[in-house]
Amino acid sequence: MSDHAPSQSPSELLIVGAGGLGRETAQAVAAACAAGRDWRLLGFLDDNPLLAGGEVAGTPVLGGSEAAGAMPHARVLLCVAGVRDPLIRLRVARRMDLPAERYATFVHPSVEVSQDSSIGAGSILLAQSVLTAAVRIGEHVAVMPRVVLTHDDVVEDYATIASGVALAGGVHVERGAYIGAGATVREYVRVGAGSVVGMGSVVLDDIPSGQVWAGNPARHLRTLAFSEEGRAAAANRGGS
Repeated sequence: MSDHAPSQSPSELLIVGAGGLGRETAQAVAAACAAGRDWRLLGFLDDNPLLAGGEVAGTPVLGGSEAAGAMPHARVLLCVAGVRDPLIRLRVARRMDLPAERYATFVHPSVEVSQDSSIGAGSILLAQSVLTAAVRIGEHVAVMPRVVLTHDDVVEDYATIASGVALAGGVHVERGAYIGAGATVREYVRVGAGSVVGMGSVVLDDIPSGQVWAGNPARHLRTLAFSEEGRAAAANRGGS
């Protein structure tokens, strides 16, 4: 797991995406700084040209995602996510094509992480989430506030776990899956790559890749129409 102990000089940070997750992460960074963590948020990068040169929630927008190349000493967090496009963070990472060492790993000071859990580069864990025992989180995972990940859960790269989600023991969330707010997943269930679980759902069975499930108990609603890139990303589940 990445260490966020104070250093001699603050680590400069860029947040890619000035939407909801980006703004939440900016506030979390401010809380971390107040708690003595050494971060210095330079600003947002956002590909909406209407935002460039302005501010979002008091934080400057320094340009589009390509501007990260002009600031090689700054660490980067990818804060783009959306239930309509669960693989968006993966696509942004591929387009930016930054080396792994450019990415920060951010854990809010209130998060509880057991000593035998691990968190991959580029991942974000927001306030009051809990990793109880031997939880494994991959790279570029977004964990929203008050998520509970219990023993032996595995969350693969680029997955998004929305606020208030609870995963029972041994759950495996595959690459790029999106689990909506307040959902609960039964022990040892597998949530397929690029799939979406609706908010408040109770998942009792394995979910195939690229499907949308919702309800209590959760049922298959539809299959996502992936692009060629999306299908390839969902099929390639290696790396975490």
